[in-house]
Amino acid sequence: MKAQINREWHEKHKMPKNPTIDQRIEWHLDHVKNCSCRKIPGKLAEEMRKRGVKF
Repeated sequence: MKAQINREWHEKHKMPKNPTIDQRIEWHLDHVKNCSCRKIPGKLAEEMRKRGVKF
């Protein structure tokens, strides 16, 4: 099964240019709640686990 993209959400929630690690984490946490087009990238997921961020 192919992952579904929530185009409306993506149009309204652009990743900031040159995001900080905190901005990336916040964006991806919101993303997984609203869209299933992709997983959290490996290195970012690893950093989130180190910080104790649940996802």
